[in-house]
Amino acid sequence: MPTVSAVNLTAPLLLLLLWATHPTMATNWLSLARLPRSRPVSGAAPCARLRGLTPGQVGVCRARGEVMESVRKAAEMVIEECQHQFRNRRWNCSTTPRGINVFGRVMNQGTREAAFVHALSSAAVAVAVTRACTRGELERCGCDRKVRGISPEGFQWSGCSDNLSYGVAFSQTFVDEPERAKGLSAGRPLMNLHNNEAGRKAILHNMQVECKCHGVSGSCELRTCWKVMPPFRRVGVVLKERFDGATEVRLTRIGSRTALLPRDPQVKPPAARDLLYLAPSPDFCHLDPDNGIPGTAGRRCNGTSRLAPDGCELVCCGPGYRAGRAEVVQRCSCKFSWCCSVRCQQCKNTVTIHTCRV
Repeated sequence: MPTVSAVNLTAPLLLLLLWATHPTMATNWLSLARLPRSRPVSGAAPCARLRGLTPGQVGVCRARGEVMESVRKAAEMVIEECQHQFRNRRWNCSTTPRGINVFGRVMNQGTREAAFVHALSSAAVAVAVTRACTRGELERCGCDRKVRGISPEGFQWSGCSDNLSYGVAFSQTFVDEPERAKGLSAGRPLMNLHNNEAGRKAILHNMQVECKCHGVSGSCELRTCWKVMPPFRRVGVVLKERFDGATEVRLTRIGSRTALLPRDPQVKPPAARDLLYLAPSPDFCHLDPDNGIPGTAGRRCNGTSRLAPDGCELVCCGPGYRAGRAEVVQRCSCKFSWCCSVRCQQCKNTVTIHTCRV
C-alpha cells in the first residue's frame, strides 16, 4: 500500500509525464476561452488542472492568481478579434471543435498566421491586464501615476492613465515563458518572442490622450489629460497590416549568437514592430482535419470582386463557386423621433449570395 509521501508525489510526477508526452504549443493557453465561466482559473489545484498551460505558466498562475481571470478574457479577445480581422480570407481563424489547440496544428508551423496569433495574443494579455489595473480589480497595480506635470502642448497631466507598463510586464512573464523555457538558439522561439514583442509595441505606439476641460461654461481654460490604450480593434487592424507585410526569415549564425535575418538578402532587416515568419503558409483551400484546416467549401465570398481578398476566385481557390438567391430582412425607412430614438421598418429584400463549391 503506498505511503502518504508516495501518494503526494504521484500527482506532480503524472503531471510532468503528461507535459512530456503531450508537448504543448505556446498558444495553447488560448484554450482558457473554452472553460465555463463558473470554473476557477486561479489557486494551486485549479492552476494544475489547466491543460493548456506549460509548467512555467502554471507557476505564474499559482503565484499571481488574481490576474488569471484577465488572461481568460484575453483568450476570448484573441479568438474574437482574429476572426473579425480574417473573416474574408481563406484562413479565417476558424477554431477546432475541441481540445487545447484552439486554431489547430497550423499554429505550430512557423507561418505568418502563427506570427499574427502570437502578436495578437501577447497584445491581448497586456490590454486585458492593464484594463483590470485601471478598473481597480488587481491589488498589485492601479492607474499609472507617473504621468504628471505640464505637457509640451500646455495641458496638465492628471487623471487615471492606463498602467500599460504593468500589463506589458505580465504579458512578457506569462506569454513569453514557453519560448524562454526552450532556449533562444532555435528559430521558432526567436520568431515567437519577436512577434510577441511586436504585438505589445502595437499598443505602445498607438496610445491615445483623452482630456477634460475645466473653466467657466466649458471654456477650457484648463485641460487635464491622461493616457489611454487604443481600442483592441485598432490593435487588430495594425497587426493585420503587419501580417500582410510580414517578412520571411531564416536562422543565421552571427559570431557566437543566432539571429533571424530576411531569407531574401535584398529585403531590409525587419523592425521591432514588424512580424516575422519562418515557413510558407498552406493554401487553406482543402479540408485538413489533422492540422485544423476546415477548407473553404461552403464559405460565402464576394462574387463582384476579382482582386480583393474576399473575392470568390481567391477565397474559393479558383472559379469554383456558385451563386444563389436568398431573402434577407433589413432595417429600412428609418426616422428620428424626438427625443431620442430612431424607428425603422423591417423590409425584405432578395439578394444574390456566392458560396464556394463543395
